[in-house]
Amino acid sequence: MGLTYFKRFRMEYDLLDWRFADATVPAGYALIPFSSGIMREHATAKYQSFRQELDANVFPCLGRRDGCMRLMREISSRDGFVPGATWLCRHRDPATGHWNPVGTIQGLEIEGWGAIQNIGIDTLHRGRGLGTILMARAAEGFREAGLTRMHLEVTTDNTAAIRLYERIGFKRAQVVYKAAEVAGV
Repeated sequence: MGLTYFKRFRMEYDLLDWRFADATVPAGYALIPFSSGIMREHATAKYQSFRQELDANVFPCLGRRDGCMRLMREISSRDGFVPGATWLCRHRDPATGHWNPVGTIQGLEIEGWGAIQNIGIDTLHRGRGLGTILMARAAEGFREAGLTRMHLEVTTDNTAAIRLYERIGFKRAQVVYKAAEVAGV
């Protein structure tokens, strides 16, 4: 194991400049507001979204099912947890009729800011606008909690996510570095 640093952007959005459209959830999908009874589904969606992504190197817990569950418990138990900014996206499997978790977003209030945590969409369900819809629901939850700004961090190599955030209206505010132990470095 070796220590390496990942370059990340802190991206910010002024919620007073609200520009999110009320996007329609595609057929076969459903958005579910946070409740403690669906934390395992949030963890599953998080694992499916991040297990093969660069962020699983930056945050190793994202590459393990138990790590994602532990992370969900930690986020939802924090004093600044914002349930209204925390959503689950499910997809109805047409073959079985079962609803499966495919997307998740969590929100915290940190120093007067809405802080997006681990927005993720399962790779098989990307490109359908689900990330934009989850982000809009989180932003709405932050506004309902009285927050006027939100931010997130994204690894600079995650160009698809950066394009999404900039298309929504996020601005790059600063560069931060995250130290992580990585095998083979």
